[in-house]
Amino acid sequence: MNLKRNIKNVKKNYSLGIIGGGQLALMLAEAANNRGIKICVQTKSSSDPAGSKADYVIEADPLTVKGNKDLIKECEKVIFENEWIKIEKLNLIDSKNIFVPSLESIKPLVDRISQKKLIERMNLPSPRWISIKDFKSLNDEEIKDWNFPLMVKSYKGGYDGKGNKKINSKDDLNSFLLGANTEECLIEEWVDYKKELALVGSRDFDGTIRFFPMVETFQKNNVCDWVLSPAEINYELNTFAINIFSSIVNELNYVGVMAIEFFYGDAGLLINEIAPRTHNSAHFSIEACSSSQFDQYICISSGIKPPEINMHFHGSLMINLLGLKKRYPVSIEKRIELLSQIKGSNLHWYGKSKEILGRKMAHITFLLNESNPLKRVEKSKELLTKVREIWPSPND
Repeated sequence: MNLKRNIKNVKKNYSLGIIGGGQLALMLAEAANNRGIKICVQTKSSSDPAGSKADYVIEADPLTVKGNKDLIKECEKVIFENEWIKIEKLNLIDSKNIFVPSLESIKPLVDRISQKKLIERMNLPSPRWISIKDFKSLNDEEIKDWNFPLMVKSYKGGYDGKGNKKINSKDDLNSFLLGANTEECLIEEWVDYKKELALVGSRDFDGTIRFFPMVETFQKNNVCDWVLSPAEINYELNTFAINIFSSIVNELNYVGVMAIEFFYGDAGLLINEIAPRTHNSAHFSIEACSSSQFDQYICISSGIKPPEINMHFHGSLMINLLGLKKRYPVSIEKRIELLSQIKGSNLHWYGKSKEILGRKMAHITFLLNESNPLKRVEKSKELLTKVREIWPSPND
């Protein structure tokens, strides 16, 4: 096992271990550094984003048990960058409840079907769905009950628009069903929504729940383009979302940070997906709040009482910067320079070694002082235009 530094003879000198080394792990490591907390990261390469901020790096695929065991040996607690983990294998090596959240609480959330079953069991609002296996067993009359378009979603691993496919007709459906790996997908009814919303919060070991402001997310090609906080919604809708969040984390005895994505439209508020981790929609919290989503997770898992969450400004705008085509005429260095010159910009570069089309390379946050919601939207669109003139979206 390769290490960034020699930790062969070191005992548990690291408060936290992180499974994964991408941009979420990078920002977790930065939050840990701000708290003076030593961390060890398990990732494929020390050149991965989190490697530059970790005290030590165990160079191993996050899904390898050997690497997981080495991480556990070095750390008091272990946290996750994302939910794509092998619960069964981790259970075999978790003798002291070292993981935060616990494996038991995160298990119903690691794939879409188990999430859907949890939502149904709790009688929470969500789009109607059916597994491919069950769909294939429907008769012609039952199939007519599913109107086009439909949404097909992968069972595991789908994010940033990956693993999602819109089915517009019976021919599309038949073609899809004849394709490979359909057993790894589910079918969901199409939702005509007015807004896409997201709520991120934390729950500590004492059961205290804290919330970030609910945000509105704006997508292009099923990928988050920008995020406006707070969302312009009424008190009742916000309270309903908070109650849904609280019900889920309490039901699971979940400790850590969680995000819930919602659709909102004529059918009311519907759960789209649950993410048992820090989330792109709350990156704004680094600058805009008294404690970021990353700080909350670090504090909770380290045994530090998390600060209360307050927003310092009337609002914020977060814009994702995705990889562009190979021969894009303006270099990354020049784009970064120009973005940094925009007044009020807070640029977070993820340090990825290669720009790949559609890859999340960075995000930029602006704090908004406009108290009027309409003025905030107007200012956000003005800033978005400036950013996209320098760094366009590959999904345009």
